[in-house]
Amino acid sequence: MDEDSRYARWEQRTEIPLFLASLLFLATYAARVLAEGMPSVWKDVCGFTMLALWLVFAADYAVRRHLSGLRFTRFVRTHFLHTVVVLLPLLRPLRIVPLYDAIQNRQGEPRLSLHARVIAYAGLSTLLLGFAGALAVYQQERGAPGASMRTFGDAVWWAAETLSTVGYGDITPVTPGGRAIAMGMMAGGLALLGAVTGSFSSWLLQIFSRESDRRPPEG
Repeated sequence: MDEDSRYARWEQRTEIPLFLASLLFLATYAARVLAEGMPSVWKDVCGFTMLALWLVFAADYAVRRHLSGLRFTRFVRTHFLHTVVVLLPLLRPLRIVPLYDAIQNRQGEPRLSLHARVIAYAGLSTLLLGFAGALAVYQQERGAPGASMRTFGDAVWWAAETLSTVGYGDITPVTPGGRAIAMGMMAGGLALLGAVTGSFSSWLLQIFSRESDRRPPEG
C-alpha cells in the first residue's frame, strides 16, 4: 500500500472522531472561561481534559507527518492548516472541509452544489471562529485595566463586528493578547467574506448565463 493511500485512509477514519474531540475541547475551554465560580477541582478537570485532547491532536499530527513520507519542514509548508490547528487547537473545528469529504466518501455523491457548500462552510466557519475568538479575547480582556469588554456579551458583539469588518470601535481590545487575536479574526473575516461573496457572485453569473442561453435570438 503506497503512502498516499495510507494517508487518505488514516484521514478518512480519524476526521470525524477528531472533529468531535475538537468540539469537546471548545466546550471545555468555554466552561473554564465562562464559569467564573467553578470549583478549583473542576477547573483542574477541564485543564486536564484540554491537555489530553491536545496530546491527541499532536499525536494525529505526528502520524500524518509519518504517513506522508515528507520531511518535517516540507510537511509544515504543505500542510499549513494542520500545523495551525495543533498550535491553536481552538481553531480545529474550522477543518469542516476535510470532515465533509470524509462523510461524503461514505455516503456517495454530494447533495449540495459547489456554491452551496462554499457558503455553508463559510457560514459555519464564521460561527465557530466568532465563538472561539470571543472566548479567547474575553479571557485576555477580562479584568484588564481600561478594558471596555466587561462581559462575554461584549466579547460576542465585538467578534461579530470584527468578523463582518464593520468595526464600530465601541469595544476594542487593550491587552497585547487581545489585539493579536483581533488581527487574526480580522484576517479570517476578510477571507470568509471574500469566499461567500465570490461564490455567490459566481452562482448569479451562472444563472444569468443560463437564462441568456435560453432566450431565442432576436430577429
